[in-house]
Amino acid sequence: MPKPRGGQNRIELLQGTLDLLILQTLRWGPQHGYGISSAIRVSSGERLDVDTGSLYPALHRLEREGSVDSEWKVSENKQRVKVYRLSPGGRRRLTAERSRWAELLEAMGGVLGTAAKKGTEA
Repeated sequence: MPKPRGGQNRIELLQGTLDLLILQTLRWGPQHGYGISSAIRVSSGERLDVDTGSLYPALHRLEREGSVDSEWKVSENKQRVKVYRLSPGGRRRLTAERSRWAELLEAMGGVLGTAAKKGTEA
């Protein structure tokens, strides 16, 4: 599970969010595990840090499910790395997951907006 950086700005993610983050990151192009983790960290404004204990099991699961494909390559610094890319099934899943995420955000906004209008915001 992605863990937040910095104590006071903790962000707890809903279960399943890591898969969405990985699929979205791979939408930008093929990447090895460290690159995926770095892209998530940078694009989240340094608020999300995906540790290897969460990232690689998620990548392996997504690969088994057919959402990502992988191949071994040699990196720029001559290391053997496994590079992951979004499969056609992964593109379909990403579209569906993004749609569900948008619905969740809209629903949460409605509830939080209603609470604010009633003067019950914390």
